[in-house]
Parts: sequence; structure tokens; C-alpha cells
Amino acid sequence: MKNFLPLFMMVFFLGFTGNLNAQEPWDLQKCFDYALQNNIQVKRQILNAQYYGNQVKQARADKLPNLNAQIGSDYSFGRTLNFDNTYKNTNSSGLNGGISTNMTLFSGMTLSNTVQQRELDLEAITNDLQKTKDDIMLSIAAEYLEILFAEEVLGVDSANIVVTKQQLERTRQLVDAGSLARGSMLEIEAQLAREELQYVNDQNRLQLAYLNLFQFLDLPLTESFTIEKPKLPEIQANLTMMNAFDVFNTAINVRPEIKAAQLRVESARKQLDIAKGGGMPSLSFGANYYNNYNNQYTNLNGDNISFGDQIKNNYRGSLGLTLNVPMFNRFQVKYSISNSEIQIYDSEFQLQQARNLLRKEIEQVYTNALASLNRYLSTDKAVTSMKEAFRYTEEKFNIGMINSVEYNQSKNNLTQAQSDLIQAKYEFIFRTKILDFYNGVPITL
Repeated sequence: MKNFLPLFMMVFFLGFTGNLNAQEPWDLQKCFDYALQNNIQVKRQILNAQYYGNQVKQARADKLPNLNAQIGSDYSFGRTLNFDNTYKNTNSSGLNGGISTNMTLFSGMTLSNTVQQRELDLEAITNDLQKTKDDIMLSIAAEYLEILFAEEVLGVDSANIVVTKQQLERTRQLVDAGSLARGSMLEIEAQLAREELQYVNDQNRLQLAYLNLFQFLDLPLTESFTIEKPKLPEIQANLTMMNAFDVFNTAINVRPEIKAAQLRVESARKQLDIAKGGGMPSLSFGANYYNNYNNQYTNLNGDNISFGDQIKNNYRGSLGLTLNVPMFNRFQVKYSISNSEIQIYDSEFQLQQARNLLRKEIEQVYTNALASLNRYLSTDKAVTSMKEAFRYTEEKFNIGMINSVEYNQSKNNLTQAQSDLIQAKYEFIFRTKILDFYNGVPITL
């Protein structure tokens, strides 16, 4: 059963990558473009921005006069008092209708302040949308580099397996010739089995990295692909990085989450102006036109008045100004102002919190980048030394000066150092790309 599981994983992965290889490779920019067009989070944020866009349009439209028309019809029956002071049963039908309009002339600047507040909210939501896109691109870049890392580790695994198979064949020949004990060959066979299992595990890691990338792209597994292998920047000992303080000073002016928090402070201040406007007098203009018709209306001769004559004679119109002076509204304005002031303080705290979080993130990324650079440089020297040490160990093993345990230990040390070197390289590349991103530089590979 233990031997069957690695075999099953290898067959499954080969089928998976076989499907991948049938597709054209995607570079990092293509992954970004697809995600920004298809990711559900982005789509929802776009809808949210459209909603706030409608809020702005509505606030602007609230400044315009309204216009409403109404028409009614009625049918009356029963006893009616006539002009000769007698009652009789009368059935009548009538029509009535009118048009009215109203426009706010002054309302304590609440309409204008509401428009400005909605515009600030829309701009903040637009920056939230950009922040969502940025987060997705960073996640995609991380998984993209994880795939490249896993593929490079697989390359090391493959090279180790080739070397171990060659050594196994030489050891078998020496065992058959009686120069080495059979235990040495068994140790090499066990080493080969461990390396093949490690190869399967690293294949699984590559598969999971692709799966994570699919999920960030919201791409179905049936639409598989391989990524393009870019030429990565060379890491040198004399490499210098922009320090965290300089990156933060730039990021504070360009990052969308900071802009969104600043805009929400301004929006809260506009809300205070709106609340104060609620305590000021308001002036509105209104106009009305009304007309009606009834089939029982008669003239002095008792003849029914025609529809046209009634419409001509029954109309009424009015124009007027209405001044509304708030005097006592159960302290609604007072507490609305107080709550608006509280909201200003809260939004300022949120802005400071966003700045602090950004500073911490940049400092953490910078520290990790510096640590990974130092780890890469030291591990690079270690790999060079261990390659030479393993070559010397291999020569001694071939002539029987050391046993297979020492040989395997030297080989495992080299493999671990190579894996650490690759990991440090990709971690450094990713951290520096994040620093560049905070500094306003697009992510590219």
C-alpha cells in the first residue's frame, strides 16, 4: 500500500500536467488580466462602485424640481338635494386631474453637501476596488512564484535521482565483484526510494500551487494551463534595497487603502455639515394646476354643461413659496450633529490604523526580504562548498574509503542546501516585488 500511493500520485500528476502541456503558457500579466476580468470579488466591487455611482446621480437629481400628474374618476349615486330644495335619486360620474411641481430653493446647503459627500464615498469605493485588485495580483504573483519554485525543486529532485541511480549501478557492480558489502547497495537503494518519494511529494506541491492559482483566477480546473517561465533577476552580493522608511513615505501617497481612508474622513466631515443644515430654515417653491368634470353639472336653463366648457371654466392654479423654520424636533438635529462628530473621530482613527498597518506590512516585508537575501548569499556559498565536499565524498565512496551512510549523509546535506537556496531566492524575489508594488511599481517578472 505504501508503494502504491506514490505511484498513484505520480500517475495522477502526469495526467494533470499532460492536460496542462496542451495549453499555451500564460505569463504573469495574462494571469492578472484574466483575474481582473473574471474574479468574483472584483465583479462584486465593481457592482458596489456602480451602486455608489447611482447614489451620486440621485443626490444631484434631488436639486431638480419634481413634476407629478394625477387623474381620478368617480361614480356617485343616491339621493341628491336639487336647486328647488327637493331630493331625488341621481347618478353622476366625474373626472378630475392636476399637475404639481415643487423645488427646494434653500435647505441649509444640505443638498449640495449631500452631493459632495456621495462623490467622496464613490471615490473611496473606487479606491477599495483598486485595493481588491492589488490584493488579488499579489496573491497571484505569490502562487506564480510558488509554481516556479516547485518546478525548480523538481529539477533538483530529478538530478539527484539520476546521480543516485548511477551510483546504485556502480555500487551493484562493486558488490557483484566482492569489493563492497551488500549492505552498501541496500543503503543506496533506500536512498533512491526516499528521493523518488520526495519527487512525488514535490510534484504534489506543484499541483497544489497550480490549484491555488486556478482558484485565485476563478478558473475551472477543466480550463488548465501552464505558466511561462520568465528570466528571473540575478541576486548579487552587492545588491541594495530601498529602505522601509522611504518605501512607506511613497506608499502613504499612492496606496488606495490610504486614499480611501482619507476620503472617508472628508465624507464624515460633510455629514457633519449636512447635520448642521438640518437645523436651518428651508425655502421651497411650489406650483399646482387642477381641473375637473362632472356629467351632472347644468347651467341656469337646466342644460348639461359640455366637457369642453367645464374644462375651460373649472381650472384652478396656484404658485407659492413655503418657508420651514425648525423650532423643536425632539433634539434630532442636536444628536445628529453629535453623532456626526463621533463619526469624524472614528474615521480619523481608521485612517491612522490604516497608516499603521501599512507601515507594519512594509517593515515586515523589508525585514523578510533582507533576511532572505542574507540567507541566499550564505546558502549560495554553502552549496558551492557542499558540491565540492560531495564530489570528494563520492570519490572516496567509489574506492571504499567511506561507507554508504556517510555518502548518503553528504548527498542529503547538498540536497537540503540546494532546496534552501531555491527557497531563499524565490522568497527574496517575492518580497522585493511587494516592496516595489508599495512603491508604485507594477509587478512584473
